[in-house]
Amino acid sequence: MSLALATLIYEWRRYLAAVIALAFSGLLILAQVGMFTGIVQAATATIDRSRAELMVLPAKSESLINSGSNGLPRRLLPQMYLHPEVISVAALDGAGGRWMNTPEAGEKQVTQFIQVDVVDPVHGAVTLPVDYPEEVRIALLEPYAAVIDRSSQARMGVSLNDKATINGKTVTVRAFLDGYPSINQPSVVVSRDTLRLLGMADDGDKVGPLMVQIKDPTRAVQVRDDLNAVADGRYRAWTRQELAQANEGALMKEQIIGIMLGFSVFLGFLIGVGITSQTLRGAIMANIKEFASLRALGVSMGALRLIVLELSFWVGIVGLGATAVFTFLVSLLAKSAGLPMGFPLGWVIGVAILLLLISLASGLMSLGVLKKSQPADLLR
Repeated sequence: MSLALATLIYEWRRYLAAVIALAFSGLLILAQVGMFTGIVQAATATIDRSRAELMVLPAKSESLINSGSNGLPRRLLPQMYLHPEVISVAALDGAGGRWMNTPEAGEKQVTQFIQVDVVDPVHGAVTLPVDYPEEVRIALLEPYAAVIDRSSQARMGVSLNDKATINGKTVTVRAFLDGYPSINQPSVVVSRDTLRLLGMADDGDKVGPLMVQIKDPTRAVQVRDDLNAVADGRYRAWTRQELAQANEGALMKEQIIGIMLGFSVFLGFLIGVGITSQTLRGAIMANIKEFASLRALGVSMGALRLIVLELSFWVGIVGLGATAVFTFLVSLLAKSAGLPMGFPLGWVIGVAILLLLISLASGLMSLGVLKKSQPADLLR
């Protein structure tokens, strides 16, 4: 075991403030990234958990986030079947509406705008998420049946089998979902037939993005390339994972979100360096006689500097572990409140590198204290 690591283990209390500072610096960034990513994942959960290996969007769309009109010519829907590996195609349909619950005496009237999402409640349907319970699928077969996530129950003012209205037409809440929370606008799931009964279906010449299921999911990239090769500028096919990454990237590029994340990175860096460097300086100063003893034994100043830098490195590693623990606890707390969080690997790696850089920078700023480790001071 190295001297630096042994020092950290046996005198961990001296370095606890530095570890906590690093942990909260990382948490400050990851919590915001997780929240924004969770917003996207919640909005696209129906797609991400569907049987569709491919999504077809207008040629100029770069994602589903703020990409403008997603209308495609309806004639493209049957044309997808010209590829021999395509087995199912359906349009991603939905609309916005006005929700009103039907309160009983003493209950609160809730009125708000909602997003109505569509699934086809048929076994193996491309739009039906694979994690939908069978009782939810059966419930959606009923005309005017609606399904909401359990976390939206209170804010929408309904319980199981309660009635409500969407754009003035009555629906009945027949089941609850778990794992499909709505961050901003509540989401209501209905069948395609119910959407037509509500008068919200669009039967015009345009359809929404197309969800495509293929025979062999492992050939998704090849089928995507085949479809794009004959697109002639009319559409662009995406793999599901590719589109999910594009959606997350598009949200992170939003100006206000970019400013918030940039400020968080800057603030986290300042807090981390400020507290960590002062903690390391104080710890080295407390052990200055030990460093002076090492110099008296012939250890060079360069070797002592390496010990301090290694010590700062190990502080960074422990800080990374603390960041992981704190972030995990925060994600559990958010999940219990119905707030999903996601942590893209690129951001996690970036934050880990940032924390190590903060720790090493703090170590470099603490090297000046070693000048006070004069062997002659041991004689006083």
